[in-house]
Amino acid sequence: MFKPFFRPQAPGRFLPLAVIALVAGLCREVQAQDPGPAPVAKALCDALLNAMKEGPSVSYAARRDQLAPEISRDLDLPLMTRLVVGPSWRTLAPADREQLVDAFSAYSIATYAQRFRSYSGERFEVAPTASPSASGDSIVHTKLFTGDGSPVQLDYLMRKNGDRWQIMDVFLNGTISELAARRSEYSSVLREGGAPALISLLKKKTAEFGG
Repeated sequence: MFKPFFRPQAPGRFLPLAVIALVAGLCREVQAQDPGPAPVAKALCDALLNAMKEGPSVSYAARRDQLAPEISRDLDLPLMTRLVVGPSWRTLAPADREQLVDAFSAYSIATYAQRFRSYSGERFEVAPTASPSASGDSIVHTKLFTGDGSPVQLDYLMRKNGDRWQIMDVFLNGTISELAARRSEYSSVLREGGAPALISLLKKKTAEFGG
């Protein structure tokens, strides 16, 4: 009598292998979706370097528009705005919050477009591995080599927003927080004139870059 080469097994016999395969597949998918914070910092550095290399061949406005998508993607500008404003953010009307985010975002993009406008052999070095913190945030260490003395150390404090890492602060020489400096600069403006005064100041500063 013919006996089949393959004999069906009880479904439970194959359950562990199925679970292992499923977990392995999910791990691969997570790794593919979350390459970590370092590539985000590198993408920003690459965009800045490309803008520098184009130099005077493009106008300030063109450089700003070129950098805007990358900066908006890599920086958590709404969070940065809230941190710059500080505790008074909780008391602001939704319309004021929205206008502050728009004004701060435009000013931030304009600042990068103004700072990175020429090239003389500069290069970025981005650490491939971030330094995790107890809070769950990470720091990506980078250096900007200018060919003039020691490199400039720029450390990006990053936080995961949904499925993507984004920059929430930049530390010059590892210690000087850009957000802290902005918050100190704007505190008196907010105290004396509230959100409208800060919105007006940010718009004025942004417009001056294009002058």
